[in-house]
Amino acid sequence: MVERLRRIQSVADAALAHLDLDELLDELLLRIRDALGGDTCAVLLLDDTGRELVARAARGLEEEVEAGVRIPVGKGFAGRVVAQKRPIVIDDLDRADVVNPILREKGIKSMLGVPLLVHGDAIGVLHVGTLTPRKFTEDDVELLQLAGDRAALAIEHGRAYEAERQLSTRLLKLQSVTDAALSHLNLDDLLAELLDRIRDILAADTCAFFLLDEKTDELVARAARGIEEEVESGVRIPVGKGFAGRIAAERRPIVIDDVDDVDVLNPILREKGIKSLLGVPLVVRENVIGVLHVGTLVPRLFTDGDVELLQLAAERAAMGVERALVHEELMRLDRVRHTFVSMASHELRTPTAAVLGAALTLAGRELTPDQDSQLKRVLAEQAQRLADLLEQLLDLSRLEAQAVEIRPIRVHLRDHIEAIVATVAPGRNEQIEIEAPADLVVEADPVALERVVANLVVNALRHGKPPILISALQNDRHLRLMVEDRGDGVPDDVRSRLFEQFVRSASAAGTPGTGLGLAIAKSYAQAHGGDVIFDSGFRDGARFQLVLPLNPAQASRR
Repeated sequence: MVERLRRIQSVADAALAHLDLDELLDELLLRIRDALGGDTCAVLLLDDTGRELVARAARGLEEEVEAGVRIPVGKGFAGRVVAQKRPIVIDDLDRADVVNPILREKGIKSMLGVPLLVHGDAIGVLHVGTLTPRKFTEDDVELLQLAGDRAALAIEHGRAYEAERQLSTRLLKLQSVTDAALSHLNLDDLLAELLDRIRDILAADTCAFFLLDEKTDELVARAARGIEEEVESGVRIPVGKGFAGRIAAERRPIVIDDVDDVDVLNPILREKGIKSLLGVPLVVRENVIGVLHVGTLVPRLFTDGDVELLQLAAERAAMGVERALVHEELMRLDRVRHTFVSMASHELRTPTAAVLGAALTLAGRELTPDQDSQLKRVLAEQAQRLADLLEQLLDLSRLEAQAVEIRPIRVHLRDHIEAIVATVAPGRNEQIEIEAPADLVVEADPVALERVVANLVVNALRHGKPPILISALQNDRHLRLMVEDRGDGVPDDVRSRLFEQFVRSASAAGTPGTGLGLAIAKSYAQAHGGDVIFDSGFRDGARFQLVLPLNPAQASRR
């Protein structure tokens, strides 16, 4: 009796001495195995669903833990112990029904198992085994149950401590995300900081931010860690398509346990060897502004806790991203305003002064017929220049306000292009060649088409050299219209900002223009669902391409 009490006290001491669950189980198993004189000892705990036992710790039977053994409640030896909430003895394992093959592989002959109970509820199973046949006695059963009762309480306390410690760590990590979200206004700096912290929080190999482009309804790769190629390649994912697109469309987290088994739109994910993915939407005031996802290079089953943690991180990140986007937009508008005032004052002053001077001279002086004719020509030219500038500014304001309405109709393309050229380049037909089928009819908004083509032609005439070639063809359900010149090409100092407002090359100083033409052309194209693209591979001058989608019915009439 004294020895038995000593052994139970030994288990109790271990149960009270540790708060770390892994250390606790390791110590308990050693003492329980010693107390029962067994060769093996193991603890299996119920998973979150309560339907399976998971091998958590073992002595002499470590393979159970390494193999992640799971036993359904009610099945096999351990499953029956937890289901029936009572001890079970197996005198001869060879004749018993066991689910776990490792027990036989290790040569175990006899086993004794007891339920781990806390307030009458089973939380797992504790069992011991011997490599030689043994008849476990009632005293053995009672001793193991007493040890199990103390172990169960210790495990419950250890779990509570572990959960509290994880919560504390989690809150600290989330606070680091909040701190980053509140401390940066520059979007690139903010995303770079968030990527590192979120990847660390989730112990992931990759992390990426996609932000929503509302004009195209696409997610654009904006920043990434471990998968930088997404940003470098300018990956764009349509909302509703692929992994990130589904997250944005369905407004919920999505987990992919095995990337190889699902349809992903972005080939870079497989090329990088990513095995598992978890993504959540970035939501601000019920509006999806993007997607945040993490990935691992080894298979991983993301838990509900992982999902919740990434969602919480995404909520904090989204706040910071919105602030940074607003700040970025305000800074952009401030630059546009400053440039606009500077450019407008400069561009308007010259023609206004010329118009005023010519008008005052015509009104106040007696002039020769030649002087009168010359001043009227100056008046007309400068008035036209003012009209063109004001038209561009009105275009810009309508586009900025998204007030442009696209009304596609059937347009005979070649006739329309010829009319545009006649308007913007009168008397220069010999410098401009048009290659478009005479019978090519497309459905497009004639005003938007005129704005795009006119600006591209004027740009080619001002900054390039003739001949100017306008070519058009219909393929892949798209209209592709190209405007190219034989000049020196686009200078390096403006290539990266070619379609921004008021951007002009240093070499363009002294030539007419406001730096608005290409920005207006691109905006009209995008309002039409298409785009204007600069062909950087064209070496004989400069080439710009207008791409407009055509409806399937029209495309089939080619």
